[in-house]
Amino acid sequence: MTDQDLVRRLLDIEEIKGLKARYFRTLDQKKWDEFGEVYAAAAVLELPEVEMVVDGRDAIVKMVSEALSGARTVHHGHMPEIELTGPDTARGTWAMFDYVEWPSSDSGSRVGLQGYGHYVEEYAREDGRWRIARSRLDRLRVDSLGDLPVAP
Repeated sequence: MTDQDLVRRLLDIEEIKGLKARYFRTLDQKKWDEFGEVYAAAAVLELPEVEMVVDGRDAIVKMVSEALSGARTVHHGHMPEIELTGPDTARGTWAMFDYVEWPSSDSGSRVGLQGYGHYVEEYAREDGRWRIARSRLDRLRVDSLGDLPVAP
């Protein structure tokens, strides 16, 4: 492998890390147009926990934005394992944590979850930019916010 090849590989991995950072930020800020841009046009989102598969960027944005309407969210991704599988393809696994809280009619309780697990993903370079081509959220644990104490 030449030095130029090594630099290109490292740059591609860093671009994929930036892509996933934009995913988390735009998701939590509910910037749905920007959120959509992290996905390839024909992306697939798999949520085995709820037996759901969503096909296509527009359908993914619609489903996620509707599911999180009114919710306060915090998403973190950690410890990326990224492997380039071709000049314009890659796969990765990210440890994840998320906090999702929907409005409650009872001011003394919370409705939502804290989740822990992994994103298992495939990436593709599309229109000169890395994008998520396939994403599966594998949760290892989910804690209901109703089971956790309400902060003062």
